[in-house]
Amino acid sequence: MKLTTNTQVSVDGVMQANGGRNEKQDPGMERGGWARPLFDDEAMTFVNEFYQRADAFLFGRRTYDLFSGYWGVMDPGSGPIADAMNTRPKYVASTSLTDPQWADTTVLSGDLAAAIGELKAKPGGELQVHGSGTLTRWLLDNNLVDEMNLLICPVIVGQGMRLFPETGPDIALDLVESRAFPKGITLQVYRPAGRPQYATATAD
Repeated sequence: MKLTTNTQVSVDGVMQANGGRNEKQDPGMERGGWARPLFDDEAMTFVNEFYQRADAFLFGRRTYDLFSGYWGVMDPGSGPIADAMNTRPKYVASTSLTDPQWADTTVLSGDLAAAIGELKAKPGGELQVHGSGTLTRWLLDNNLVDEMNLLICPVIVGQGMRLFPETGPDIALDLVESRAFPKGITLQVYRPAGRPQYATATAD
């Protein structure tokens, strides 16, 4: 399976609390819900179709808890996102979760890189990661991401966790697809391509 990440980010790189303000989930984050008003019908159609493409889902613990409490309690036929997530295998990277309540969930602990490598070696289309900022950073650090989808929202949030840390790995990216939606969200699809090339100073 191809491991693909899907992240909604602001122009200044914030990914935290994109869907709404939740003091329990995001203490101190006062600017939650910055992405939702920018999703028009065309952008939502893309998101719905993206979830439908998944053969399986991989989550970090916090995103898993959030999604299981929201999408996981919906009845069949509630919508394309809920139906996709409630009918496909789910994997969660966690050292503390022992009894997941969401059906068809497998907890990955121990050697996470090896476990994800085994998942990627299985036949199928996509192993999708949604949100899960800490996990996405770790996957990039460990060269496990095959394709990265960024839905860049035309807003500067100015607060909150950013997708990329101030210091981290440097990664060259090949642009696979780019498109814009009516309210200004842009989709950028990238494939990691090793380390970037850097210009060197030349003597005049």
